[in-house]
Amino acid sequence: MISLPPLTSDINVNVNTSASKAASVRRPVEPVGRFFMHHAQRTLRNHTWSEFEKIQASQNVQRVDESVDPDEELLDDELADESLLEHDPRDWKTADLYAAMGLSKLRHKATDAQVIKAHRKQVLKHHPDKKSASGGLEQDGFFKIIQKAYETLTDPTKRKQYDSCDYNADVEPPKKGSKYDFFEAWGPVFEAESRFSKKQPVVLLGGPDASKADVEKFYNFWHRFDSWRTFEFADEEVPDDSSNRDHKRYIERKNKAARDKKKTADNARLAKLVERASNEDPRIKQFKEAEKKEKEKKKWEREAGARAEAEAKAKAEAEAKAKAEAEAAAAAGAKVDKKKAKEAAKAAKKKNKRAVRNAPKDADYFGDAEKAAAIDEQTGLIVDSVDDEQLVQLAEKVKADAKAGLAEFAKVLSDSGKLPASLLSYFL
Repeated sequence: MISLPPLTSDINVNVNTSASKAASVRRPVEPVGRFFMHHAQRTLRNHTWSEFEKIQASQNVQRVDESVDPDEELLDDELADESLLEHDPRDWKTADLYAAMGLSKLRHKATDAQVIKAHRKQVLKHHPDKKSASGGLEQDGFFKIIQKAYETLTDPTKRKQYDSCDYNADVEPPKKGSKYDFFEAWGPVFEAESRFSKKQPVVLLGGPDASKADVEKFYNFWHRFDSWRTFEFADEEVPDDSSNRDHKRYIERKNKAARDKKKTADNARLAKLVERASNEDPRIKQFKEAEKKEKEKKKWEREAGARAEAEAKAKAEAEAKAKAEAEAAAAAGAKVDKKKAKEAAKAAKKKNKRAVRNAPKDADYFGDAEKAAAIDEQTGLIVDSVDDEQLVQLAEKVKADAKAGLAEFAKVLSDSGKLPASLLSYFL
Protein backbone atom coordinates (compact mmCIF):
# COMPACT_ATOMS: atom_id res chain seq x y z
CA MET A 1 0.00 0.00 0.00
CA ILE A 2 1.38 3.45 -0.93
CA SER A 3 1.27 6.25 1.68
CA LEU A 4 0.95 9.86 0.56
CA PRO A 5 3.16 12.60 1.98
CA PRO A 6 1.49 14.93 4.46
CA LEU A 7 0.25 18.31 3.36
CA THR A 8 2.44 21.29 4.09
CA SER A 9 1.26 24.74 5.02
CA ASP A 10 2.77 26.38 1.94
CA ILE A 11 0.22 24.88 -0.37
CA ASN A 12 -2.43 27.39 -1.23
CA VAL A 13 -5.62 26.74 -3.14
CA ASN A 14 -7.30 29.65 -4.84
CA VAL A 15 -10.96 29.13 -5.53
CA ASN A 16 -12.75 31.38 -8.05
CA THR A 17 -16.10 31.77 -6.43
CA SER A 18 -17.42 33.98 -9.23
CA ALA A 19 -17.02 31.35 -11.98
CA SER A 20 -20.17 29.88 -13.65
CA LYS A 21 -20.95 26.83 -15.88
CA ALA A 22 -21.43 27.33 -19.59
CA ALA A 23 -24.91 26.64 -20.99
CA SER A 24 -25.49 23.08 -22.31
CA VAL A 25 -25.96 22.48 -26.07
CA ARG A 26 -28.04 19.57 -27.52
CA ARG A 27 -26.39 17.84 -30.51
CA PRO A 28 -27.51 14.73 -32.54
CA VAL A 29 -25.28 11.69 -32.14
CA GLU A 30 -25.43 8.66 -34.47
CA PRO A 31 -23.82 5.29 -33.75
CA VAL A 32 -21.39 4.13 -36.47
CA GLY A 33 -18.95 1.31 -37.16
CA ARG A 34 -19.19 -2.36 -38.14
CA PHE A 35 -19.98 -3.48 -34.61
CA PHE A 36 -23.02 -1.26 -34.50
CA MET A 37 -24.04 -2.59 -37.92
CA HIS A 38 -23.76 -6.15 -36.62
CA HIS A 39 -25.88 -5.16 -33.63
CA ALA A 40 -28.46 -3.52 -35.92
CA GLN A 41 -28.62 -6.61 -38.18
CA ARG A 42 -29.11 -8.94 -35.25
CA THR A 43 -31.83 -6.69 -33.80
CA LEU A 44 -33.74 -6.15 -37.06
CA ARG A 45 -33.59 -9.82 -38.12
CA ASN A 46 -34.09 -11.15 -34.59
CA HIS A 47 -30.94 -13.31 -34.77
CA THR A 48 -29.12 -14.75 -31.82
CA TRP A 49 -25.34 -14.42 -31.49
CA SER A 50 -24.82 -18.02 -32.66
CA GLU A 51 -27.08 -17.58 -35.69
CA PHE A 52 -25.34 -14.36 -36.66
CA GLU A 53 -21.90 -15.98 -36.38
CA LYS A 54 -22.97 -18.85 -38.68
CA ILE A 55 -24.20 -16.34 -41.28
CA GLN A 56 -20.93 -14.41 -41.08
CA ALA A 57 -18.91 -17.61 -41.45
CA SER A 58 -20.82 -18.66 -44.62
CA GLN A 59 -20.31 -15.19 -46.13
CA ASN A 60 -16.59 -15.38 -45.42
CA VAL A 61 -16.37 -18.80 -47.14
CA GLN A 62 -18.20 -17.41 -50.18
CA ARG A 63 -15.75 -14.51 -50.40
CA VAL A 64 -12.85 -16.96 -50.31
CA ASP A 65 -14.46 -19.09 -53.07
CA GLU A 66 -15.02 -16.03 -55.24
CA SER A 67 -11.39 -15.08 -54.89
CA VAL A 68 -10.22 -18.39 -56.46
CA ASP A 69 -8.61 -17.99 -59.90
CA PRO A 70 -11.27 -19.04 -62.51
CA ASP A 71 -8.51 -20.35 -64.80
CA GLU A 72 -7.82 -23.13 -62.32
CA GLU A 73 -11.12 -24.78 -63.25
CA LEU A 74 -10.11 -24.84 -66.92
CA LEU A 75 -6.78 -26.56 -66.27
CA ASP A 76 -6.48 -30.34 -66.08
CA ASP A 77 -6.47 -31.75 -62.55
CA GLU A 78 -4.88 -34.95 -63.77
CA LEU A 79 -2.75 -35.79 -66.77
CA ALA A 80 -5.11 -36.38 -69.70
CA ASP A 81 -2.78 -38.93 -71.33
CA GLU A 82 -0.79 -41.08 -68.90
CA SER A 83 1.33 -42.43 -71.77
CA LEU A 84 3.08 -39.05 -71.87
CA LEU A 85 4.96 -40.07 -68.72
CA GLU A 86 6.72 -42.76 -70.76
CA HIS A 87 7.04 -40.74 -73.98
CA ASP A 88 10.55 -40.41 -75.39
CA PRO A 89 11.53 -36.74 -74.99
CA ARG A 90 13.68 -36.97 -78.13
CA ASP A 91 10.41 -37.57 -80.03
CA TRP A 92 8.65 -34.68 -78.28
CA LYS A 93 7.08 -33.38 -81.50
CA THR A 94 4.74 -36.37 -81.62
CA ALA A 95 3.56 -35.78 -78.04
CA ASP A 96 0.32 -33.95 -77.20
CA LEU A 97 1.88 -30.72 -75.96
CA TYR A 98 -1.40 -29.25 -74.73
CA ALA A 99 -2.08 -32.38 -72.66
CA ALA A 100 1.48 -32.23 -71.30
CA MET A 101 0.81 -28.66 -70.17
CA GLY A 102 -2.56 -29.56 -68.65
CA LEU A 103 -4.44 -27.61 -71.33
CA SER A 104 -6.28 -30.48 -73.05
CA LYS A 105 -9.65 -28.76 -72.44
CA LEU A 106 -8.58 -25.39 -73.89
CA ARG A 107 -5.94 -26.26 -76.50
CA HIS A 108 -5.77 -23.49 -79.16
CA LYS A 109 -8.24 -21.37 -77.14
CA ALA A 110 -5.82 -21.04 -74.20
CA THR A 111 -4.55 -17.50 -73.60
CA ASP A 112 -0.90 -16.66 -72.95
CA ALA A 113 -1.70 -16.11 -69.26
CA GLN A 114 -3.36 -19.52 -69.04
CA VAL A 115 -0.32 -21.15 -70.69
CA ILE A 116 1.96 -19.57 -68.08
CA LYS A 117 -0.33 -20.63 -65.20
CA ALA A 118 -0.56 -24.17 -66.59
CA HIS A 119 3.23 -24.38 -66.93
CA ARG A 120 3.73 -23.20 -63.35
CA LYS A 121 1.27 -25.82 -62.12
CA GLN A 122 2.92 -28.62 -64.10
CA VAL A 123 6.40 -27.61 -62.98
CA LEU A 124 5.35 -27.63 -59.32
CA LYS A 125 3.77 -31.03 -59.80
CA HIS A 126 6.21 -32.83 -62.11
CA HIS A 127 9.63 -31.27 -61.39
CA PRO A 128 12.17 -34.14 -61.04
CA ASP A 129 13.53 -32.75 -57.77
CA LYS A 130 10.05 -32.63 -56.25
CA LYS A 131 9.30 -36.13 -57.46
CA SER A 132 12.48 -37.54 -55.99
CA ALA A 133 11.96 -35.62 -52.74
CA SER A 134 8.47 -37.09 -52.38
CA GLY A 135 9.80 -40.61 -52.97
CA GLY A 136 8.33 -40.92 -56.46
CA LEU A 137 10.02 -42.16 -59.59
CA GLU A 138 12.00 -39.62 -61.52
CA GLN A 139 10.25 -38.56 -64.71
CA ASP A 140 12.87 -36.31 -66.19
CA GLY A 141 11.75 -37.21 -69.74
CA PHE A 142 8.20 -35.95 -69.17
CA PHE A 143 9.53 -32.78 -67.56
CA LYS A 144 11.62 -32.16 -70.70
CA ILE A 145 8.44 -32.51 -72.78
CA ILE A 146 6.74 -29.96 -70.52
CA GLN A 147 9.61 -27.55 -71.12
CA LYS A 148 9.45 -28.12 -74.89
CA ALA A 149 5.72 -27.57 -74.77
CA TYR A 150 6.20 -24.32 -72.89
CA GLU A 151 8.82 -23.12 -75.38
CA THR A 152 6.50 -23.96 -78.27
CA LEU A 153 3.24 -22.56 -76.86
CA THR A 154 4.75 -19.28 -75.67
CA ASP A 155 6.25 -18.54 -79.08
CA PRO A 156 3.42 -17.24 -81.38
CA THR A 157 5.04 -18.59 -84.56
CA LYS A 158 5.85 -22.02 -83.14
CA ARG A 159 2.45 -22.28 -81.48
CA LYS A 160 0.69 -21.54 -84.78
CA GLN A 161 2.80 -24.22 -86.48
CA TYR A 162 1.87 -26.71 -83.75
CA ASP A 163 -1.85 -25.78 -83.90
CA SER A 164 -1.66 -26.49 -87.63
CA CYS A 165 -0.82 -30.12 -86.81
CA ASP A 166 -2.91 -30.51 -83.64
CA TYR A 167 -5.26 -33.26 -84.83
CA ASN A 168 -6.48 -33.80 -81.26
CA ALA A 169 -8.48 -30.56 -81.57
CA ASP A 170 -10.35 -31.83 -84.64
CA VAL A 171 -14.00 -32.89 -84.32
CA GLU A 172 -15.00 -35.80 -86.50
CA PRO A 173 -18.20 -35.47 -88.58
CA PRO A 174 -21.08 -37.84 -87.82
CA LYS A 175 -20.99 -41.31 -89.30
CA LYS A 176 -22.79 -41.65 -92.61
CA GLY A 177 -26.10 -43.45 -92.39
CA SER A 178 -26.46 -42.91 -88.64
CA LYS A 179 -29.32 -40.97 -87.07
CA TYR A 180 -28.29 -37.67 -85.48
CA ASP A 181 -29.31 -34.07 -84.97
CA PHE A 182 -27.73 -32.15 -87.84
CA PHE A 183 -26.94 -29.00 -85.88
CA GLU A 184 -25.64 -30.74 -82.76
CA ALA A 185 -23.40 -33.00 -84.85
CA TRP A 186 -22.09 -30.52 -87.46
CA GLY A 187 -21.90 -27.33 -85.37
CA PRO A 188 -18.78 -28.42 -83.39
CA VAL A 189 -17.17 -29.73 -86.60
CA PHE A 190 -17.22 -26.34 -88.31
CA GLU A 191 -16.35 -24.56 -85.08
CA ALA A 192 -13.19 -26.69 -84.83
CA GLU A 193 -12.30 -26.10 -88.50
CA SER A 194 -12.82 -22.34 -88.08
CA ARG A 195 -9.55 -22.04 -86.12
CA PHE A 196 -7.66 -22.28 -89.43
CA SER A 197 -9.49 -19.43 -91.17
CA LYS A 198 -7.57 -16.37 -92.34
CA LYS A 199 -10.80 -14.41 -92.59
CA GLN A 200 -12.40 -13.30 -89.36
CA PRO A 201 -15.05 -13.45 -88.07
CA VAL A 202 -15.88 -16.94 -89.26
CA VAL A 203 -19.43 -17.65 -90.43
CA LEU A 204 -20.71 -20.56 -88.32
CA LEU A 205 -23.46 -23.10 -89.01
CA GLY A 206 -26.32 -21.44 -87.16
CA GLY A 207 -29.61 -23.11 -86.23
CA PRO A 208 -32.73 -24.53 -87.89
CA ASP A 209 -34.42 -21.11 -87.99
CA ALA A 210 -31.65 -19.43 -90.03
CA SER A 211 -32.80 -17.51 -93.08
CA LYS A 212 -31.94 -18.57 -96.63
CA ALA A 213 -29.55 -15.62 -96.93
CA ASP A 214 -27.68 -16.72 -93.78
CA VAL A 215 -27.43 -20.32 -94.98
CA GLU A 216 -26.15 -19.23 -98.40
CA LYS A 217 -23.66 -16.92 -96.70
CA PHE A 218 -22.41 -19.82 -94.56
CA TYR A 219 -21.84 -22.19 -97.49
CA ASN A 220 -20.36 -19.46 -99.70
CA PHE A 221 -17.84 -18.72 -96.93
CA TRP A 222 -16.88 -22.37 -96.47
CA HIS A 223 -16.76 -23.17 -100.19
CA ARG A 224 -14.18 -20.35 -100.47
CA PHE A 225 -12.50 -21.16 -97.14
CA ASP A 226 -9.03 -19.60 -96.94
CA SER A 227 -6.91 -21.68 -94.55
CA TRP A 228 -3.60 -20.63 -93.05
CA ARG A 229 -2.75 -24.23 -92.17
CA THR A 230 0.87 -24.93 -93.17
CA PHE A 231 1.87 -28.26 -91.50
CA GLU A 232 5.40 -26.90 -90.85
CA PHE A 233 5.52 -28.45 -87.40
CA ALA A 234 5.71 -31.91 -88.97
CA ASP A 235 8.80 -30.98 -91.03
CA GLU A 236 11.89 -33.10 -90.84
CA GLU A 237 14.61 -31.28 -88.91
CA VAL A 238 16.96 -29.42 -91.24
CA PRO A 239 20.61 -29.94 -90.20
CA ASP A 240 22.52 -26.84 -89.23
CA ASP A 241 25.71 -28.22 -90.72
CA SER A 242 26.63 -25.62 -93.32
CA SER A 243 29.26 -27.91 -94.83
CA ASN A 244 26.59 -30.10 -96.44
CA ARG A 245 24.43 -27.55 -98.19
CA ASP A 246 23.13 -29.98 -100.81
CA HIS A 247 21.67 -32.23 -98.16
CA LYS A 248 20.14 -29.23 -96.42
CA ARG A 249 18.48 -28.12 -99.67
CA TYR A 250 17.25 -31.66 -100.25
CA ILE A 251 15.61 -31.77 -96.82
CA GLU A 252 14.01 -28.35 -97.40
CA ARG A 253 12.62 -29.45 -100.78
CA LYS A 254 11.36 -32.67 -99.22
CA ASN A 255 9.64 -30.77 -96.41
CA LYS A 256 8.03 -28.35 -98.86
CA ALA A 257 6.72 -31.20 -101.03
CA ALA A 258 5.32 -32.93 -97.93
CA ARG A 259 3.64 -29.69 -96.77
CA ASP A 260 2.12 -29.09 -100.21
CA LYS A 261 0.80 -32.64 -100.33
CA LYS A 262 -0.76 -32.33 -96.89
CA LYS A 263 -2.23 -28.93 -97.78
CA THR A 264 -3.82 -30.33 -100.96
CA ALA A 265 -5.23 -33.32 -99.09
CA ASP A 266 -6.58 -31.09 -96.32
CA ASN A 267 -8.28 -28.76 -98.81
CA ALA A 268 -9.89 -31.76 -100.52
CA ARG A 269 -10.99 -33.14 -97.15
CA LEU A 270 -12.60 -29.85 -96.17
CA ALA A 271 -14.32 -29.50 -99.56
CA LYS A 272 -15.86 -32.98 -99.21
CA LEU A 273 -16.89 -32.18 -95.64
CA VAL A 274 -18.66 -28.96 -96.72
CA GLU A 275 -20.30 -30.73 -99.67
CA ARG A 276 -21.60 -33.50 -97.44
CA ALA A 277 -22.96 -31.02 -94.89
CA SER A 278 -24.69 -29.12 -97.69
CA ASN A 279 -26.32 -32.32 -98.97
CA GLU A 280 -27.54 -33.28 -95.50
CA ASP A 281 -28.61 -29.80 -94.36
CA PRO A 282 -32.38 -29.92 -93.67
CA ARG A 283 -32.65 -26.16 -94.24
CA ILE A 284 -31.49 -26.47 -97.86
CA LYS A 285 -34.02 -29.25 -98.43
CA GLN A 286 -36.75 -26.99 -97.05
CA PHE A 287 -35.63 -24.07 -99.22
CA LYS A 288 -35.60 -26.28 -102.36
CA GLU A 289 -39.05 -27.60 -101.56
CA ALA A 290 -40.35 -24.07 -100.99
CA GLU A 291 -38.77 -22.90 -104.28
CA LYS A 292 -40.32 -25.84 -106.12
CA LYS A 293 -43.77 -25.01 -104.74
CA GLU A 294 -43.31 -21.33 -105.60
CA LYS A 295 -42.31 -22.19 -109.18
CA GLU A 296 -45.30 -24.48 -109.52
CA LYS A 297 -47.56 -21.75 -108.18
CA LYS A 298 -46.16 -19.15 -110.60
CA LYS A 299 -46.41 -21.62 -113.47
CA TRP A 300 -49.99 -22.35 -112.48
CA GLU A 301 -50.82 -18.63 -112.39
CA ARG A 302 -48.93 -17.97 -115.64
CA GLU A 303 -50.73 -20.76 -117.45
CA ALA A 304 -54.15 -19.87 -116.01
CA GLY A 305 -55.29 -18.19 -119.29
CA ALA A 306 -54.05 -20.99 -121.49
CA ARG A 307 -55.50 -23.52 -119.08
CA ALA A 308 -58.91 -21.77 -119.14
CA GLU A 309 -58.80 -21.70 -122.94
CA ALA A 310 -57.84 -25.36 -123.07
CA GLU A 311 -60.59 -26.20 -120.59
CA ALA A 312 -63.13 -24.26 -122.69
CA LYS A 313 -61.90 -26.00 -125.83
CA ALA A 314 -62.05 -29.39 -124.13
CA LYS A 315 -65.56 -28.58 -122.88
CA ALA A 316 -66.68 -27.53 -126.37
CA GLU A 317 -65.16 -30.66 -127.86
CA ALA A 318 -66.85 -32.78 -125.19
CA GLU A 319 -70.19 -31.09 -125.86
CA ALA A 320 -69.77 -31.49 -129.63
CA LYS A 321 -68.83 -35.10 -129.15
CA ALA A 322 -71.79 -35.67 -126.85
CA LYS A 323 -74.09 -33.95 -129.36
CA ALA A 324 -72.69 -36.00 -132.22
CA GLU A 325 -73.09 -39.16 -130.20
CA ALA A 326 -76.65 -38.15 -129.29
CA GLU A 327 -77.44 -37.40 -132.93
CA ALA A 328 -75.83 -40.62 -134.03
CA ALA A 329 -77.81 -42.49 -131.39
CA ALA A 330 -81.00 -40.71 -132.48
CA ALA A 331 -80.26 -41.46 -136.12
CA ALA A 332 -79.54 -45.05 -135.27
CA GLY A 333 -82.75 -45.17 -133.26
CA ALA A 334 -84.69 -43.56 -136.09
CA LYS A 335 -83.16 -45.99 -138.53
CA VAL A 336 -84.14 -48.86 -136.30
CA ASP A 337 -87.61 -47.40 -135.89
CA LYS A 338 -87.87 -46.87 -139.63
CA LYS A 339 -86.74 -50.37 -140.25
CA LYS A 340 -89.19 -51.65 -137.71
CA ALA A 341 -91.94 -49.50 -139.23
CA LYS A 342 -90.99 -50.70 -142.68
CA GLU A 343 -90.97 -54.27 -141.52
CA ALA A 344 -94.26 -53.69 -139.73
CA ALA A 345 -95.73 -52.12 -142.90
CA LYS A 346 -94.37 -54.99 -144.94
CA ALA A 347 -95.85 -57.46 -142.52
CA ALA A 348 -99.18 -55.57 -142.57
CA LYS A 349 -99.12 -55.55 -146.39
CA LYS A 350 -98.52 -59.27 -146.48
CA LYS A 351 -101.28 -59.75 -143.98
CA ASN A 352 -103.67 -57.56 -146.04
CA LYS A 353 -102.77 -59.36 -149.27
CA ARG A 354 -103.30 -62.68 -147.60
CA ALA A 355 -106.58 -61.49 -146.15
CA VAL A 356 -107.78 -60.26 -149.56
CA ARG A 357 -106.62 -63.39 -151.42
CA ASN A 358 -108.30 -65.63 -148.86
CA ALA A 359 -111.49 -63.55 -148.80
CA PRO A 360 -113.18 -65.38 -151.79
CA LYS A 361 -112.35 -68.74 -150.34
CA ASP A 362 -113.60 -67.66 -146.93
CA ALA A 363 -116.79 -66.45 -148.68
CA ASP A 364 -117.10 -69.87 -150.36
CA TYR A 365 -116.35 -68.22 -153.68
CA PHE A 366 -119.57 -66.34 -153.54
CA GLY A 367 -121.56 -69.45 -154.40
CA ASP A 368 -119.59 -70.02 -157.62
CA ALA A 369 -117.26 -72.72 -156.52
CA GLU A 370 -116.92 -73.97 -160.07
CA LYS A 371 -115.30 -70.63 -160.93
CA ALA A 372 -112.88 -70.75 -157.99
CA ALA A 373 -109.77 -70.77 -160.17
CA ALA A 374 -110.85 -67.70 -162.14
CA ILE A 375 -111.93 -65.92 -158.95
CA ASP A 376 -108.52 -66.61 -157.29
CA GLU A 377 -106.62 -65.50 -160.41
CA GLN A 378 -108.57 -62.23 -160.76
CA THR A 379 -108.31 -61.59 -157.01
CA GLY A 380 -104.53 -62.04 -157.28
CA LEU A 381 -104.41 -59.54 -160.18
CA ILE A 382 -106.37 -56.99 -158.13
CA VAL A 383 -104.10 -57.47 -155.08
CA ASP A 384 -100.94 -57.10 -157.17
CA SER A 385 -102.23 -54.01 -159.00
CA VAL A 386 -103.46 -51.80 -156.13
CA ASP A 387 -101.05 -49.60 -154.23
CA ASP A 388 -100.43 -49.90 -150.48
CA GLU A 389 -103.08 -47.39 -149.51
CA GLN A 390 -105.65 -49.01 -151.75
CA LEU A 391 -104.66 -52.40 -150.35
CA VAL A 392 -105.44 -51.22 -146.83
CA GLN A 393 -108.82 -49.91 -148.00
CA LEU A 394 -109.48 -53.10 -149.90
CA ALA A 395 -108.65 -55.22 -146.86
CA GLU A 396 -111.11 -53.24 -144.77
CA LYS A 397 -113.88 -53.55 -147.40
CA VAL A 398 -113.50 -57.30 -147.89
CA LYS A 399 -114.05 -57.77 -144.21
CA ALA A 400 -117.58 -56.42 -144.63
CA ASP A 401 -118.36 -57.72 -148.15
CA ALA A 402 -115.59 -59.47 -150.00
CA LYS A 403 -117.29 -59.62 -153.43
CA ALA A 404 -118.45 -55.98 -153.36
CA GLY A 405 -115.07 -54.76 -152.24
CA LEU A 406 -113.25 -56.69 -154.94
CA ALA A 407 -115.74 -55.53 -157.54
CA GLU A 408 -115.27 -51.92 -156.50
CA PHE A 409 -111.53 -52.04 -156.88
CA ALA A 410 -111.75 -54.09 -160.10
CA LYS A 411 -113.77 -51.24 -161.61
CA VAL A 412 -111.21 -48.66 -160.30
CA LEU A 413 -108.35 -50.60 -161.87
CA SER A 414 -110.25 -51.05 -165.12
CA ASP A 415 -111.24 -47.42 -165.30
CA SER A 416 -107.69 -46.29 -164.59
CA GLY A 417 -106.34 -48.53 -167.29
CA LYS A 418 -104.12 -50.51 -164.98
CA LEU A 419 -105.88 -53.73 -165.88
CA PRO A 420 -108.11 -54.49 -168.91
CA ALA A 421 -111.72 -55.36 -168.15
CA SER A 422 -111.32 -58.71 -169.85
CA LEU A 423 -108.99 -59.87 -167.02
CA LEU A 424 -111.52 -58.87 -164.38
CA SER A 425 -114.62 -60.21 -166.02
CA TYR A 426 -115.97 -61.98 -162.96
CA PHE A 427 -116.06 -58.81 -160.84
CA LEU A 428 -117.24 -56.44 -163.62
